[in-house]
This record gives sequence, structure tokens and C-alpha cells, in this order.
Amino acid sequence: MATTMATPTLGEAQTHFRTCTLCEAMCGVEIKHDGEKVLSIKGDKNDPFSQGYICPKATALQDLHEDPDRLRQPVERTADGWKTISWPEALDKVAAGIQSIQQKYGQNAFGVYLGNPNVHNMGGMLTIKQLLTSLKTRSRFSATSIDQLPHHIVSMHLFGHMLRIPVPDVNHTQYMLIIGGNPLASNGSIMTAPNMRQKLKDIKARDGKVVVIDPRRTETADIASEHHFIRPATDVLLLLAMLNEIYAQGYAKLDSKVAALAPEIDRLALFAKEYTAESVADITGITAAEIKRIVKEFCEAESSVCYGRMGISVQEFGLLSQYLSMVINIVTGRLDEVGGLMFPNPAMDVVNSSGPGYLGKRHSRVSNLPDFNGEYPVVAMADEMLVEGEGQLKGFVTVAGNPVLSTPNGEKLDEALSKLEFMVSLDYFVTETSRHANIILPPVSPLERDHYDVTFNGFAVHNVAKYSPALFERSEETRHDWEIYLELADRLDKDAPEATQKERAAIKAFGPKFVLEQGLKYGPYKEVTLDVLMGNPHGIDLGPLHSMLPDAIKHADKQIHLHVDFYQADLARVREMVQQYNDDEILLIGRRHVRSNNSWLHNSHRLVKGKSRCTLMLHPDTAAQHGIADGQSVKVTSRISSVIIAAEVTDELMPGVVSIPHGFGHGRKGVKQKIAQANAGVSVNDLTDDTLIDRLSGNAAVNGVPVRLEALESATDDALATAS
Repeated sequence: MATTMATPTLGEAQTHFRTCTLCEAMCGVEIKHDGEKVLSIKGDKNDPFSQGYICPKATALQDLHEDPDRLRQPVERTADGWKTISWPEALDKVAAGIQSIQQKYGQNAFGVYLGNPNVHNMGGMLTIKQLLTSLKTRSRFSATSIDQLPHHIVSMHLFGHMLRIPVPDVNHTQYMLIIGGNPLASNGSIMTAPNMRQKLKDIKARDGKVVVIDPRRTETADIASEHHFIRPATDVLLLLAMLNEIYAQGYAKLDSKVAALAPEIDRLALFAKEYTAESVADITGITAAEIKRIVKEFCEAESSVCYGRMGISVQEFGLLSQYLSMVINIVTGRLDEVGGLMFPNPAMDVVNSSGPGYLGKRHSRVSNLPDFNGEYPVVAMADEMLVEGEGQLKGFVTVAGNPVLSTPNGEKLDEALSKLEFMVSLDYFVTETSRHANIILPPVSPLERDHYDVTFNGFAVHNVAKYSPALFERSEETRHDWEIYLELADRLDKDAPEATQKERAAIKAFGPKFVLEQGLKYGPYKEVTLDVLMGNPHGIDLGPLHSMLPDAIKHADKQIHLHVDFYQADLARVREMVQQYNDDEILLIGRRHVRSNNSWLHNSHRLVKGKSRCTLMLHPDTAAQHGIADGQSVKVTSRISSVIIAAEVTDELMPGVVSIPHGFGHGRKGVKQKIAQANAGVSVNDLTDDTLIDRLSGNAAVNGVPVRLEALESATDDALATAS
């Protein structure tokens, strides 16, 4: 067996196997090292899940670990700049700062934001509750409401738990309909699936079909069997028309095993009755004949699955669209069937150890938006800081997040953070967000921590399990994120219940793997223990997805609760949208690249080198209408602000749509990421509108933002990277 953690003779090459944690795909990597330095990173051919595949991001594990800009010790912002301080001093000051805010203004005057990378972190996922409980605040936010919130609400309603999310059985399907998803760039996304390029090619090779519906001809659309452009934020109309056609063409399978589990299924026959293919064709841009053909082929395929992702989630009808996507799989008998939409069966199932979730127990103070599972939508965050009154946020902590670049109206949040009385960030870098912190607490790098995919095994398209000990031991001067959480919890909540104190003590003594071991013990595979995983450094194959109903349902009655009334009420908003629709507007959408996942990765030279990716993509017809040439500087203006960016004229975009990628905008003063600043670009979230939301869920609508375009005669390099 290869050594996974040792102290080798310097210069002697060792091999370490682990899982890449930079996106959802859970790719296995083989790392050659000499005990102190990484020598190479490549795909692990013996990993049963990824089988040697890695994307370009995996090599950035080394870049992140070795980055000279990465903080290793706490720093405090002073009048003379950032000053390194000791861990005890930093933790004492952070705890004192939090307590001061809460004593002066109330417990909820201190808020918290959890960024996406926390979900990729075993220690973070298994111990974050220790910090959240000790903060005793209801003012909580996370990246969930700029991403997958509709998935969680639909799964909570239908299956009884926010994490009981079925995924496409992409390894066996004959027909995959992808709406608003680009799995070649994301490696899945709420569908953990490495090497999606090969998986989609395999569908076609077995005489199957891949159909992509997207305003952009994405990397996924390029290799699909066919691609259809659709006007941004009109997916809800397409899905309604598809549901209508399923019944009109007689394809509803009301005698299936799934139909028998859904008491309200008969009501779906009339749900979309007024939305014929003909009635939505002009607005969506997809002809009635094409809609009818897609429905026919989907329903007549030996197996098929409808998969909707970011493109249909982050728009004004994100929740209703995700519901319709799920309903289409249900009424056609594709749920819990091989090649359809299936439930993973992970070795540690967090569904069994977490609450089911809830919607709307409370509402945000200023914008009156519903909370979900104790978190308010991120679009409410800046107003909670800026609008005076009882409950106003005066202090804040961000954990592994850069919301100035990742949430709508970043400029407004930037201003709001600057006005806080006390702020702390748990972050590797001085970023656009953490530059506002009084103190930054940096955790160790991904190569210095143990790893098990607590979350993404629950979304995997094949059941596997893998534990990876840390490659490098942390130094005495550094701290794990879970150690930071526990140290703060001890300071903030000295009178915690005895059970909580015992749990903290056990984690301190044994690490987060203590919690993992307990989770595995109560999981579905009694043979999968932590010892067994540690003896299998490549991971363990637990088999393909298989039928899980009705056991997978967490409702006490083991039935699917369709909540028809809740979703049907939102059709009034759809009718209003149709009546007011303006097809002359230029609409902005985001985009993602396989070399990018979050703003941290923009400080890796190997990931940002080459031609700039932060461009304004637009169709030749749109460019001609506005007098814009390829490479020319363009001023893009939304309701809230403007940016100046270079045009990339391409037929990848449908006419009337423009695209700017997510995560750039590193030109703000005070950021200490040299490579990112040299490739600053502009932030698309300086244009996205915090008042443009899905009212049903509170999720941000960052796709379909109306903008105006203005060609500029010339612009300096500095201007190209700076919001006007």
C-alpha cells in the first residue's frame, strides 16, 4: 500500500492519494511529493469513481498550498496596514469583538455568511455547527441563496428533506435533457460526476441523445446531439409547455410505482393547461414543433432524465422551474428508474443526521424575504447592514466566502461592509471582502487537512466512499478551520450544555474524523468503517445507483408531497411576466469556465494564463446593432451600476443576450492577491440587481438582468478592469 502520510527522507519521492476538493466532481488525484514539497499532481487511475480523470483545476491544489499571498497566521488591520498577531491574541480579540457587538446591540446584530468552499471541507462541514450555535444569532446567510436553494426547497417539499436530492443516472440513460446546465465546465453540479465529457459521449455512443437548452452554446452544447437557444428566464414557460404536452400527447404514466406514492399527482394534469407549445414559442425562442418533438423523444426513449441546474435556478422563477423539472421526471415515470433521476446511497448519509429544513419561519427585517433553514437570502444582506433600526447588523463574520464578488449588487455590499463596527473573516487571503475585516483568521490549506466528501457523495452518480488523511502536517503556527471554530465556541459559549462540551472535547482530541466515524457507523454499509477506508487509499466502489423508493422518502407517511397549491399560486406571477414581457431588452447572463470555480483560483497563474476570459460575449447581430467591434471597449449598464469590458463577438450567444463570467473584479484597492490583480477583469455582480429575485424562494436572480450597451471609442487598460 502506498504511504499516505509519513516523514520521508528529503528528496525521496513519495506518493499520496486523495480527493481534489476544488469542485463537486470528487476526482481522485495522485500526488508525488518529497515530504515538504509537491512534485506533481495527476489523476489517480485506480480511483473507482474518477478512474484517472482530472480537470485543470486539480493542479491548483499545489498553487493554493504554496501561494506566497496565502495567509498562514492571523492578521489584524491597523492604521499602518495588516499586522501579524498570535493565535491566542487573535481569537481573544475576535471573541471580545463579537461579544461587544451583541451586548451593545443584541445577539442578532452580529451576522454570519458561509461561502461555498466550506461545503468542500470535511472539518468545516462536521464542526461548523459548533461556531453557529455559539454565535446565538439568527442573522445567517450563505451561498445557498445565490445557487441551489430551489433544489433544496423542492426536495424538502417532495421527499421530506432538503438534501434528499435525486440526480441523473447519467451512466445509464438513453436521453438526457439539460436545461440551463453546463456540466462540462462544472463537472456536474448537484450531480457529482467527473469526466462529464466522456459520460455524454457514452450516451451518444449507445445510440442515445443529449439535448441542451441554453441561451449560450456552451462547452456542453458543443458536444451534445442538439442545442436550442432560449431567452433567459423563460425556462419556466418551456417547462410548463412540456408538462402540458406530456398530458396532451398521452405520455403521463399515472400507473407507475412513483405515481402511486404521490397522492396529488392527478392535479398535475391541469397545472399547465393554459401553456401550450404554441403559446410560449415566441417568448422562449423555441418553436412549438421543436417543443413537441422534444417531449415525444423524451417520453419514448428507453430511459430519459430532465436535468435543470444553475440557469434555471438563479432567475425570477427558479423555484417553480426546478419544481417543474422534477414533476416532468415524476409524471413520465423517470424518477427512481435506471437511466432516470435516482437517489444516491452514500456511506455517511447526512440526511439521517440533520434537520429536514423549513421555509419562511421568519422574514428578513428590511426586505421581508423568507428564511430557509435559518438562513436569510443573500440579497437581503447589505440592507440589513445599511438600513438603521432595531436589529441592524453592526458586526459580521465571513467563512470561506467572497460575497463582494459573488452576490448581487457587490458595490452596495462593499459599502455596507465598510460601515460595520467589527468584522472577522476566516479566509486564506486579503480579498475584496476580507479587506474590510478587523481580523482575518486563515485556516490550513486543503493539502494539510483530512478529507471525506460529506456532502457530494450524496449527489454522486455512482456510490463510492473515500477517506484521505492530510498530505502535510500543519505547523505549530497554523490552525485547522475546525480548531478555529472550537476555540471561538469555547470563548463565546462558556456555559454550553454538558453534551455540547463533551462533543467539543471529543473533536479536539480526535479531530473531525471522530464525527465521521460515528456517521459511518449508522450508515447503510456496515462494512464501511473508517479503518476500512484508511486501508483503501484509492476509495471503495459501493455500486451503481439503484431503486431507493419509498425508503428514501423522509416524510413519515413515505409518500411524495407535491404541494400543488404552493407552486400553482406562483402561476399568477408567470402570467404577469408574459403580459409585460419585453423582447427588445438586452439580457445579461453569467458563465463558468472549467479553469475557474471561485475567486481564490484566480491567484493561480496556470489557471488564469493565456487569453483573458473576462470578456463581454455577444452575438454579431447584437454587436452590429450597437456599433460594437470585437475587442472594443463596451460600457455595460444595469439599473444599479456600470462596468467597462472588452467585447468578444461570437455566435455562441443568441441575439439579444450578453454574458460576463463570474468571480472576477479584483481591481479594488487593498486586495492582496498579485496574480488575481494582474488579471483583474470586472465583477458581473457589480451589475446584477439585488431587487431582482425569485419571490417564491428569495433566491437571487442573477440571470436575465436587463442591461444597456454603449460602444466606447477607446479605453485604457486600467479602465477595462475598473467599474465606472
